[in-house]
Amino acid sequence: MASNSTSFKELLQNFETERVVAYLQALDLQELVHSPYFLAGAGTLAVIALLMRWRMLLVTVLSISGFAWLLSYTLAQNTSLEGGVATDTLVIFVFGGAAILFLAIYLLFIRGE
Repeated sequence: MASNSTSFKELLQNFETERVVAYLQALDLQELVHSPYFLAGAGTLAVIALLMRWRMLLVTVLSISGFAWLLSYTLAQNTSLEGGVATDTLVIFVFGGAAILFLAIYLLFIRGE
């Protein structure tokens, strides 16, 4: 019994705030977006949410995946704000983000059963 509680405590230590933040900072967004595990997980969750008509989960999965891809695309293009002039990729980021946000609002609040 004591060994179970010790292993459980060790497991919970992995979820300390400092370790989680360090993991998120070390996470490479390009790697995440192209990871087959992330894509399979997001696709599976989206299909399950669509079949079960869980709109909140579907919108969450699509929004997170969309913003992750959009941010990955923008960072890959070396977008900068030097000189105060908006570049093409920055415009794509702004309008892509607005489109994802509009789609999320539409699916959650406007579209009826």
